[in-house]
Amino acid sequence: MKKILAALTIILLALSCAQAPVQQPLENSVVYEMNVRQYTPEGTFAAAQQQLPRLKDLGVDIVWLMPIYPIGVEGRKGTLGSYYAIKDYCDINPEFGTLEDFDNFLAEAHRLGLRVVIDWVANHTSPDAKWATDAPSYWYERDAEGNLTYTADWSDTANLNYNNPDMCAEMARSMRFWMERGVDGFRCDMACEVPLEFWQKTIAELRADYPEMYMLAEGEEPLLHTLSDFDASYSWELHHLMNSIARGEKNIPELLEYLAKDAERQPADAFRLMFTSNHDENSWAGTEFERMGDAAKVMAVLTFTLPGGQPLIYTGQEMGWNHRFAFFEKDPIPSWEDNEYTDFYKWLIKTRHDNPALAAGDKGGVFEVVSTEDSTLVFTRTLPDNKVTVKAELKAPWSYDITAE
Repeated sequence: MKKILAALTIILLALSCAQAPVQQPLENSVVYEMNVRQYTPEGTFAAAQQQLPRLKDLGVDIVWLMPIYPIGVEGRKGTLGSYYAIKDYCDINPEFGTLEDFDNFLAEAHRLGLRVVIDWVANHTSPDAKWATDAPSYWYERDAEGNLTYTADWSDTANLNYNNPDMCAEMARSMRFWMERGVDGFRCDMACEVPLEFWQKTIAELRADYPEMYMLAEGEEPLLHTLSDFDASYSWELHHLMNSIARGEKNIPELLEYLAKDAERQPADAFRLMFTSNHDENSWAGTEFERMGDAAKVMAVLTFTLPGGQPLIYTGQEMGWNHRFAFFEKDPIPSWEDNEYTDFYKWLIKTRHDNPALAAGDKGGVFEVVSTEDSTLVFTRTLPDNKVTVKAELKAPWSYDITAE
């Protein structure tokens, strides 16, 4: 009987391994930004966990969670406060649940073959953060009167002092806390406001133990890649250019000029995060439909096919949710449903996965412009065994087409 049970165990383990989901290579991956507060009526990890199979079915590969940490009270904006006014880097916002709830969410995501990265806000904390009360005062920047400083109108935050090695070491240790829990990397807020040397040292030390770690920088400085070793960086300039094209202010010449300049500035292996929306744009500038109107879909096609790009989908885009989320309040999606936008993004993601020529960085195919007649851009992405042709009409009626061979 023992031999039979042992044999059955071996068979079950083999079947389990054989059925384990295969993760896309990072260069082929599609990023999905999850706003946990607004993701479900409950606004918890437990509720969001129930939506992970839907995201797997959509086809996304990397789930980026907006900040998950406790939010400070001092200077709090609105009722619930900004996710980016962090009180404790090594704990969970009770609004979302507990550390155990997060661990369960992470385990389920990994079971489905999804990577999970968390937002890391290294430039500042809340004024009443654990560090502000427990650590030496020189962990923070101070003005001439010794008061905490903050950036812009973010009066619910306090800037950290990166000239202090003890603070830097604790920041790196806090990042390691989450890597040890099993997260797959970080999206780093305002990455260029933090000394690049900090990222260089910290990323190198983390990669020594977690070589598959994914690092996304909110910033466009090429040194984020060449010095600090981030995998991906934001293509903010492209995003604003696409808004201008949608308004009829610019067109193909400016787009091609941007692509040439970006290819010259950025290293060939850099992933350039491309998007028609994200949490900043949605809440403060408007949805993609407000900014781009009927051009929203063709602009999304460009984010999936332009050279160097890694595409991003923000909460709600996969069902065409045309609503600005309140940033400091509960403002959830009432329910999820499949519709034409779901089919659209499934098609884009499958096209991306099926065609290595569309990969980010230097793994993708060579970019070549075929024609630019009458505001219709036709270009190809070509590898020896894969060629994709994209046609994008950059004026009304804003049509698009992708063919592969």
